[in-house]
Amino acid sequence: MKSWCIGKPSARYVAKMEDVLSVYERPYDPLRPQVCFDETSKELRETPRGSLPMAPDQPERIDYEYQRNGTANVFLWVEPLMGRRKVRITKQRTSMDFADQLRLLVDEDYPEAERIVLVLDNLNTHSPAALYERFAPAEAKRINDKIEWHYTPEHGSWLNIAEIELSVFASQCLNRRVPDQGTLAKEATAWQERRNAMKTTIDWRFTTEDARIKLKRLYPETKEQI
Repeated sequence: MKSWCIGKPSARYVAKMEDVLSVYERPYDPLRPQVCFDETSKELRETPRGSLPMAPDQPERIDYEYQRNGTANVFLWVEPLMGRRKVRITKQRTSMDFADQLRLLVDEDYPEAERIVLVLDNLNTHSPAALYERFAPAEAKRINDKIEWHYTPEHGSWLNIAEIELSVFASQCLNRRVPDQGTLAKEATAWQERRNAMKTTIDWRFTTEDARIKLKRLYPETKEQI
């Protein structure tokens, strides 16, 4: 089970937290879809001597020796209100790769959207600046104008629904040896299609009102309270 760290009391933390919570309280709008974004890496390991298949009363047996084949990166977005998600596998996760993901999100995944309401963490590559590093200014602005940015607080990853979805993906697809990027991409696509077919929506119930009561310790003391 994955655990999350909740940050220290600060006005900056609660401002970002309440901003994200206000996004989750919005009703569904097909022209302004709410999309949460996250990423992780996966070590690629091959088993040169193979494995023994499952048999009656015997699980699959994998040789303990393995060969390292580098790493791959997993980009994942999820639209909680529609139960829709997309996984894309890349060799790395530079700001250029992130910019490419934004272009795909805008042009291929949500071409009809007026604005994509994007929730993501504070990774240094997660910035509109990545678009200007990757594309010509006019193209960078075109893509950026289709995105409404919302950042979780530092140490506030529990607020990113994509991180929760990524934990599901990790437990079902990344908890075993995967030899190469191509195999990982095929498994990711199969997982994505199966989960999308189930229309697994995510009902986020923790509200701003809840935060002000249950996470009161995170709120700084104001002059009015002193």
